Amino acid sequence: MKHIQFENWKLLLLDQRLLPFEEKFVICNSFEDVANAIKDMVVRGAPAIGITAAYGFAMGIKDGENPEKVYKTLLNTRPTAVNLKWALDRMMKILKSGGDAERLKKEAQEIHEEDIEVNKKMGEFGASLFDKKVSVLTHCNAGALATGDYGTALGVIRSLHKKDLIEKVLVDETRPYLQGARLTAYEMVKEGIPHFVITDNTAGLLMATGEVDAVIVGADRIAKNGDTANKIGTFMLAVLANYHKIPFYVAAPISTFDTTIESGNEIVIEERGRDEVALINGKPVIPEQSQVLHYGFDITPGNLIAGFITERGVLKPPFDL
Repeated sequence: MKHIQFENWKLLLLDQRLLPFEEKFVICNSFEDVANAIKDMVVRGAPAIGITAAYGFAMGIKDGENPEKVYKTLLNTRPTAVNLKWALDRMMKILKSGGDAERLKKEAQEIHEEDIEVNKKMGEFGASLFDKKVSVLTHCNAGALATGDYGTALGVIRSLHKKDLIEKVLVDETRPYLQGARLTAYEMVKEGIPHFVITDNTAGLLMATGEVDAVIVGADRIAKNGDTANKIGTFMLAVLANYHKIPFYVAAPISTFDTTIESGNEIVIEERGRDEVALINGKPVIPEQSQVLHYGFDITPGNLIAGFITERGVLKPPFDL
């Protein structure tokens, strides 16, 4: 989808805030521009954030900025997604080994290219779990837009579609930012994959009536015991799937696994601003006096997850990575 492009030391990002109605690129000329783009959700999705930050780090070093300042500014944009730190640590290691700006640019490009290949491998491993047509429910957006290209959860769905194994995709709208309704549906239209956009609170009914064969979602951070941080609402889906005996899978690259933490209790949950909940298209939908609790993610216990679809196969904890 070429939504992340690096040309002449400028980073071009497809503005996901405007999709599906307008395809417009934001041009980042500095690492501060990149940091703001991540923070403001011009780009989102754990792998895509990591790739974007890697390019931003290279830009900062080329501009003669203090490496620690560049690292910390980019790291503090989104606290939950571990791919961000993974990519920045990889870039810092190259810098400390004597790499210059050109070498850092090459490393960022390698991170980008590797992610695409990893996603395609995940897609194949995930598709191998099914031998007949299935209806898959997914949450948020874990597609090409959330990665370097192809996608994690949607990568599995793409691979299933290529094998004519998709009956339909049930796309959670994913309130309040509507990543499902705006972004996943956008990708499904582009690919010609049959799908229905559903309200988040429709999932239980569809599971109860036999309309869901599997749930496949992405992840932002996976602890040593399998506890998984993903977009808010994922935990509820996992509980519903477990109750209805429907397999619940997480598709994520190895870079999303954080084996330095034992459980989800150690994952920082990002809190976002009031306006994402209180406004729709700039118009208030709640009383001005009302406060908002707006958590960007929740934690799904590892024991509710049937398997972790990765580029190394379908894994289960404890992980030997």
